[in-house]
Amino acid sequence: MDFALLVLVSSATAFATGLGALPVFLMGSKAEVLRPILLGSAIGAMTVASLVGLLEPALEQGGRGEVVIGLVAGALLLVAARRLLDKRDLRVGELRGSGVRLSVLVFGVLLVHSLPEGLAIGTAYASELAGLSLFVILAIGLQNVPEGTSVAIPMAEAGFSRASQFWAAVLTSAPQPIGAVLAYLVVDHVRALLPVSFAFAAGAMLALVALELVPQAFGHAPWARVAAGSLAGAALMGALAAIVGV
Repeated sequence: MDFALLVLVSSATAFATGLGALPVFLMGSKAEVLRPILLGSAIGAMTVASLVGLLEPALEQGGRGEVVIGLVAGALLLVAARRLLDKRDLRVGELRGSGVRLSVLVFGVLLVHSLPEGLAIGTAYASELAGLSLFVILAIGLQNVPEGTSVAIPMAEAGFSRASQFWAAVLTSAPQPIGAVLAYLVVDHVRALLPVSFAFAAGAMLALVALELVPQAFGHAPWARVAAGSLAGAALMGALAAIVGV
């Protein structure tokens, strides 16, 4: 794959996060109604993408030991990042209070976990599996949209401007192009790292689903909306996997 194209598409997934802020511009805090469905779709899409697009090729190309090591390392990275951010007392300029702290915490968590998503993109590009890079890129781009909504809603309630909401959403995914380039360069030069890299990205993404998306989606929302979104996201990724031949 062309290196410049990798930078372009990984940057596009970052800008997809900004799309999640648009419903908040139009609906304000009422956009909260859409979040359970969007989060549900992200849960379904990321779970299928992790299992089919990352774990399956990891097991095909490497041993079980390598896959377990990669899974555990990826999950531990996300857990460590969450604990670090949870201990911070955060404020932004003259805006402060629980709304600002929630906004910054959500931003920080999404910022940290976007790096493993970039690693997944770069790893998929470095592989020679037909259709895998397209599958992973679309899955991550899709799940970035509700993340943008998650960033924009508390920021709107805390008094941030629309421009701040949009660019904050985009910036949460800024590490994705960086992670994509790093993974591509490393794995492209050291092919033996491919199974571990796949498993690492899968571990981080599955930990994100379990520790962040599921509690957010099912904690304070009608479960039927979340379940419907999850089924839709999983079905979309399943259909995409069949189309691209993953």
